[in-house]
Parts: sequence; structure tokens; C-alpha cells
Amino acid sequence: MSTPTTPVTSTRSGAASPRRRILAQAAFEVGSLLRNGEQLLVSLVLPAMALVGLSLTSSPSLGPGRRIDVATAGVIALCVISSAFTAQAISTGFDRRYAVLRYLGVTPLGRSGLVAAKVLATLAVEVVQVGVIAVLGAALGWRPQASGIAFAVLFVVVGTWAFVALALLLAGTLRAEAVLAIANLVWVLLLGLGGVIVPRTELPAGVSHVAAYLPSAGLADGLRSALVAGQLNLVALVVVLAWGLLATVLAARLFRFDD
Repeated sequence: MSTPTTPVTSTRSGAASPRRRILAQAAFEVGSLLRNGEQLLVSLVLPAMALVGLSLTSSPSLGPGRRIDVATAGVIALCVISSAFTAQAISTGFDRRYAVLRYLGVTPLGRSGLVAAKVLATLAVEVVQVGVIAVLGAALGWRPQASGIAFAVLFVVVGTWAFVALALLLAGTLRAEAVLAIANLVWVLLLGLGGVIVPRTELPAGVSHVAAYLPSAGLADGLRSALVAGQLNLVALVVVLAWGLLATVLAARLFRFDD
């Protein structure tokens, strides 16, 4: 695994501004994510396959609403989880193992700049993901509610924050091998039982009650309310915000830059 280096930019005064340093590092992070075949598989190929599969079958039940509309909203939620949690947890865990984070933390970029760059990089990757899924969904008959697009953007941004914070909490407290295993396991569990692809209302009663408090179901429920019904789901928003705040506080306290 090659060791990343912070891109060097300069201004007329001889030193790059914090904004330019963050943007340069974010661009590097995006390139690293897009060149990683495994992460592309999880972040884009599998969600696209899930969308096609759901659109061509009648099982599992996705509840009320046009099937393609409900499915596309869920797949967008899956894209956010894949990029913000799974990909970031794994990449950060191995960067920490190979002392990349310690190196970057003492450069002019700084620790706060590194975190900001990771969030920006995740959002940039998600733009690509959502764009691909939207085009694919439209080809399959997806027609989102225009009145809910702003609410959907809100959930994508808040969901990205919550899942990046969870990724940093995981990657900053466990060894890289454990992060790799747990991040992939959590992705599978959330896909099947977290109310992402299959709405939590269609899950067994016991599982549905637990899923209601998960950030995955909050994100997916919020996107479905926005894109299918054109409404803001305040309960789902509170769930995602609560997870984001909790994970941010814990990550700030427990994250270690050294393995």
C-alpha cells in the first residue's frame, strides 16, 4: 500500500491558505477512493446492481409507493453509508496503521484540516454516486418528487456527517484489521436489517423497532419521505442528528492518530 502525501500548493506569499490545503487534500482523497477497486465495488457497483435487481423483481416487499421510487431512495442511502462509513473507516484505519495520519497531523494541513478534507472528499464521491444512481433510476422509471429534493440534500449532508463521524470513531480506536472486518460486517447488516434497502416498516416487528433508532433507517426513511412523498421527516432527521452528535463527541475524545 503506497503512503499518501499531502499535495503541495502555493500562493504568492509562499504558503498555501488553509482552504487551499484542505481542497488539495480532499482532491487527493477523492482520487484515492476512485482508484480503489474494492471501494468502487462497494460504493457504486453493488448499489447499482441492487437498484436494477429491485426494479426487475417483486420481492422483497418495499411497502407502499411505486417500487422504483422507493428502491432508488434506499439505494441512495446505501451509497451514503458505503462512502461515508465503510470506505472512510477502512481507508482511515490503514492510514492510521501506516502512520500516515500522524504525518499529516503535523503538517500545515493539521488534524482539523484532515477531517474537513475527508468530509469534502466523501461528499464529492457521493455526488458521483448519486448522479450515476439518478441516471440509472430515471432510465428504470424513477420520478422523484421535486418538492422533496431540498430535503433529500439535507439528509445526504447530515447523513454523511453522522457516518463519517462513526467511521472515524471506529478507525481511530481499533486496529486496521478489525476495522476492515467490522466495517464490512456492519455494511452487510445494515443492508439487510438496517432499514436501508427494505424499509423498516417491512421488516419483522422486533427488528423494525430496533432499526427505528439506527442512523441507517433514519437516513433511508428521510430520503424516502423526501423523494417519494415530498415531505420532511422530522423524526428521522432527529435520529440522524443524534447519532452524528454522539459519534462526533466520542470520536473527538477517543480517536488516536497512532496505531
